This record gives sequence, structure tokens and C-alpha cells, in this order.
Amino acid sequence: YLDQPCQETINRIKLYSESLARYGKSPYLYPLYGLGELPQGFARLSAIYGGTYMLNKPIEEIVIENGKVVGVKSEGEVARCKQLICDPSYVSDRVTKVGQVIRVICILSHPIKNTNDANSCQIIIPQNQVNRKSDIYVCMISSAHNVAAQGKYIAIASTTVETADPEKEIKPALDLLEPIEQKFVSISDLFAPTDLGTESQVRSMECSQGFWGEEKDIEEMMKGLEDTSCEEELKEPGEKRVQ
Repeated sequence: YLDQPCQETINRIKLYSESLARYGKSPYLYPLYGLGELPQGFARLSAIYGGTYMLNKPIEEIVIENGKVVGVKSEGEVARCKQLICDPSYVSDRVTKVGQVIRVICILSHPIKNTNDANSCQIIIPQNQVNRKSDIYVCMISSAHNVAAQGKYIAIASTTVETADPEKEIKPALDLLEPIEQKFVSISDLFAPTDLGTESQVRSMECSQGFWGEEKDIEEMMKGLEDTSCEEELKEPGEKRVQ
């Protein structure tokens, strides 16, 4: 940030202060019962505007006619469309690998040390502190969010992979969480579209836990879909709005 224009830093400070003013105790929000509530919220809102939400439907084929996507085939049936938004894994021939992210989900029987026994917290380990090019992120949640049993805590650590030993890279975060009752390690590839993104759409999820990069991706994607700014506010049914 020291080598970049100050506007980006000012925008982040503004976002933090406005978020903190929202509820007073923390600038962070986490949905009760977990992140699954976010797509549920989308499903309810999209239903108001005639959208259909389908779960557990295998994708057999992305139907392309004359070089353009026209639908998705599932279980022998084709749902036709004018535009398709999808994860990069569905269009492997249109994306390129740009990196990897390691994520470790840890089950604890105690809050994180030196957090005043907080039932939730967000920790960012600065890259310079651990001689890295990327920050390390830690998010802890608990039964207060209806995602764990009483007395249990769930901590998620993540960072961008920079070496051939990702678990060693994430160790500074795991050291903060000890003792760890059980942990689950996953390493995911990061993809970016090889075209302008209007066909393959959006990149993979990055390592940060605040959805900053995803928000920018979505804004760019919406501009490509609607040829308009995503800053237009949602309006009542019947009025012009971004969908």
C-alpha cells in the first residue's frame, strides 16, 4: 500500500469505519447458521422476480450453438438461457490457473488465546510479519452463530500458496490456535478467464475472508452482463433494477 495511490487505502479505512459504526462492536458480520444463509437469501429474493433455485442438479453439458452459450443440460433436460454465470471448473478450456489457496478448518475446544475469550474474531497476520508476499487470514466462529456445539469453536485459516510446502506456510496461523482438536486441510486452484470474462465470467474464490476481491469481480461481471454500473440500488418489483 506504500507504493500505491492513497485512494485505495482511504476507501478501506472508510469501509472499516462505516462497518464498525453499523453495530458498534465489530466491523464484521457473520450470518447465523453459517454462510449457507447467503444463497438462501438470494433464493428468496430471486423468487420475487421469477427466479428458480435448484439444488443437487448435476450438470451434464453446457449447450453451445454457433459459438454461443444457449443453455445447460441436466438429467436429459435443457434449461435455455441468454447468459450463463458459472464457476471456472465448468469451463476448464476457457480458464487458466493463476495460483493456489490453502484453507485449514480447525475444531477447537477453547477460544483463541489473547482474545478475551471472544466467541468470534477475525485475525490478519501481515505478510511482512511472516516474511511472505501475502497475508494470512484467520476467522473463528462458535455456538454463538449456531454453527458449532456448545463449548466448541471453528477456526478457518487461509492464505495464498507461495511455496511447495503450503502447510508450513499456514503454520503461523495454526500456532495461534493450539491445541487443535481436529483439522481439515484443503488446497484449491485459482483460475482466471482467458477471455474478457463475459463467457467464463468470474474468477475463483481468493484467500481473504472478507469477499473484497469477489465484490470487485461481481461488479465487473454485472457491467459485462447489463452494460451498466452495479451501484444502482435494488428497487421494488416492477421497477428497473440490476438482477
